[in-house]
Amino acid sequence: MTLDFLQDHSNVILIGPNGVGKTMIAQNLAHQALIEGAKVLFTTAGPLLGELAALDSDTALRRRLTHYARPDLLIIDEVGYLSYGNRHADLLFELISRRYERQSTLVTTNRPFSEWGEVFPNAACVVSLVDRLMHHAEIIGLEGESYRLREARERSERKQRKAEDPP
Repeated sequence: MTLDFLQDHSNVILIGPNGVGKTMIAQNLAHQALIEGAKVLFTTAGPLLGELAALDSDTALRRRLTHYARPDLLIIDEVGYLSYGNRHADLLFELISRRYERQSTLVTTNRPFSEWGEVFPNAACVVSLVDRLMHHAEIIGLEGESYRLREARERSERKQRKAEDPP
């Protein structure tokens, strides 16, 4: 929460299974950065890449890439939950390249980098994309059980105990 990575223009990569708190950590870092006066933009990978891919004109695409490249901290949540085509990979590569060593990017993912070829199948730029993200990055691996799964199990156990208890 010291946000030292913002001064260094470093990236932060949060890697871990579903439900371990990657998004919550990213939101907390975004909140702290806003308190410190940084410009922050939080988005998920699906809408970001879908929006960029849907733009018809080069002018509109350049304008939108500039919008995403501008903030001090860009957070891209949920990279790896869906698969994307080559155009999506190229657009993400272009965005990361524009931000590289200029602004910080935080990415949350449920996939190790070795599996990003499955997220962006047949995309030639995946190795370069990962290389730029990892260079000057704090990579934080999170482990544990999904808090959603744990809460669901606890709720089910409470209901079962309640049903077994005599009135």
